[in-house]
Formats: sequence, structure tokens, C-alpha cells
Amino acid sequence: MSSIGKRLLATTADLAASLEARATQSETPKPPLPRTAPGQMLAARSEMLAMQGELQALREKLKSFDGSLPTVKLDPKLVDATRWANRHASAFTTAAFARLKSSIELAGGNTQPILVRRAPDAGRYEIVFGHRRHRACLELGLPVLAVVWEGEMPDLELFLSMDRENREREDPSAYEQGITYLAALEAGLFPSQRRLAEAIGVSHTWVRKATLVAQLPSAIVDTFATPLDIQPRHAEEITQALELDRKAVLRRAERIRQMSRRPGPGQIVAHLAGRVVEKSAPEKIHVGGRLAGAWKRDNRGRAVLTLESHVADEAFMAQLSEALQKLLRKSET
Repeated sequence: MSSIGKRLLATTADLAASLEARATQSETPKPPLPRTAPGQMLAARSEMLAMQGELQALREKLKSFDGSLPTVKLDPKLVDATRWANRHASAFTTAAFARLKSSIELAGGNTQPILVRRAPDAGRYEIVFGHRRHRACLELGLPVLAVVWEGEMPDLELFLSMDRENREREDPSAYEQGITYLAALEAGLFPSQRRLAEAIGVSHTWVRKATLVAQLPSAIVDTFATPLDIQPRHAEEITQALELDRKAVLRRAERIRQMSRRPGPGQIVAHLAGRVVEKSAPEKIHVGGRLAGAWKRDNRGRAVLTLESHVADEAFMAQLSEALQKLLRKSET
């Protein structure tokens, strides 16, 4: 039996006991009433006040059941994530999720119910909030304790309920929140980022920063071990670098993805923003099977070309200078 059902039975029992006590009192011989009219009025008033107090106490108990919904145990395979779900797949591989899953396993199920609404497909449900608890039960093969919302629940109400519940329990990462904010804006739930921020009770600055993280190109996001590591300050620096030279940043991202050992988040940002000079061996230039020179980048990122003396005569250097000027002018157009 659910906790709500037990409370309802307890309140019903209290009400029955009170009525039985009142009936018993009516059958038990009462002390003689005062003989004077004022005394009789005071006695009647005292009894009336006592009855009103008992009635008010019972009303207060019954109020706790207003709007209550019973809990049920559902097959987690019949429960689907909502389109607004803001948990990235890597959120289910963290130590925090492992602890949650362990506690649910020890308890034999989730003690805090999730909230679901009925899906268009008969017999299926959609999660309003509680994706982590549902995922834990699904992986453990346990029924998931849920409250089924009866009646209409528009997407806007679902989105607000999910966001509020998630932030009260464990804030999703900036990337996860940004993805959800973008989805809500694209679906037309809110006309602007500012209206979205007002509705969920966060600053407009936070919404802007979270969406900036979510809008990073996938090639950039893939350089991190998990998108959950990307902080708003990272996204701001990377975005500035992309605006200055997008191709260069994407080339750096490709080199990072090819590394055998992935750097930490701060180092990745430094690489992407061009703050780390990548050491490389000089690239040799051969002409006719003979070494003509080499070039490399120095510790300031500049390209340094070295030519052998038998190549770099005055006539050749004049031609090289003219050719470089043409190439540089062409690259600016």
C-alpha cells in the first residue's frame, strides 16, 4: 500500500475514533448541568468550542490529501525519457550516479517516486522528472516507483517541472542545461532567452552562457572527455578564437582528437585558443634529391624558413620575396 493510502486510512481511523468517542460520551451519564441560566450557557459554549476544535483538527488532517496522487510501480521498460530530457549519456557514468544506483539497489527500489505523464501510445509513460532514478531502476531490473499525472500536462508545464526538480536535486551541467534551453526555444515554448530565464527563475546571463556551451561545434565538443567538463568560461574563450580564425581552431581540435592521451579541460582550451605552441620537428625541403632548406614554428608560433646557402642567392631571394607578397595578398582577399 502506498504511503498516501496509509495516511488516508490513519485519518479515517482518527475520524471514526472521534465520532465513537463523541457517541460514547453521549451515552455516558454526564454531570448535572448548572441550575442557573448563565451557568448552562457557559457549559454549552464550552462543549461547542471543544467540538469545533476537534472538527478543525480533522479538517487540517484531510487538507494534506488535497491534490495528492497515488504512487504505482511501473515496468521501467514502459517509461520513456521526455524530449526535454537534459541528462547527457555521460551523466549516467559518474560517481554520483553510481552512488544513487547503489542506494536504490540496497533499498530494493527508488523510495522517492518519479513523476510521469501518460504517453500517446497506450500503456506507455513519459518522464516529467526523475530520469536518473528511472535509469538506475532500468539498469537494475527493478520496478520504478512513480506518480502518474492524471489529466493534461502541456509541454511548457512539463519543462518547468523538470527544470525545477533537477536543479533542486543536482544541477545538470552547463552543456546539459544549454541543450535543453535551446530545445525549448526552438520549440517555441519561450519567445526569448530572457523570458525563459524569468520563467525558470535564473539569470538571463546564465541562460546565455549555458546556450553558448551547447552551441559549440561538435568537433570542439568531441575534444573533451565528456561535454560535462565544458564550463561557460571555456566556451567564451573558444568562441572568441573561432570568430578570429575558425579554420585554425578546427585544425587544432583535430590534432587534439588524434592524441593518444587526452589533455585536461583547461589544457584543451589552451590548445584550441592557440595559447599553447605545439612543438614539431623542422620540415625539410629537398629539391632534386638535395637538401634545400627547412621550416618550423618558433616558441611564439611564427614560421621560420631556413634556406641552404647554395639556394639562397640574391636573385632567388628576390623572386621568393615577390612570390610571398603575391600569396599573402591573395590570402587576404
